[in-house]
Amino acid sequence: MTKPFERHRQAWTPDEIQKLHTLAKKGMALKAIAKALTRSEESVKERAKADQLGINKLR
Repeated sequence: MTKPFERHRQAWTPDEIQKLHTLAKKGMALKAIAKALTRSEESVKERAKADQLGINKLR
């Protein structure tokens, strides 16, 4: 059996938010940002929407 996802519903730290803003401004894809932050794509998408950030889709 697989190990349960440990970061489930964890609050965003100021460091993570800053990194999200930086990566989004660089034009990175959603999948790459999620992997860099070790968060789900859905979580990253929701946080970006809350902060009114535009996230590039994979081309």
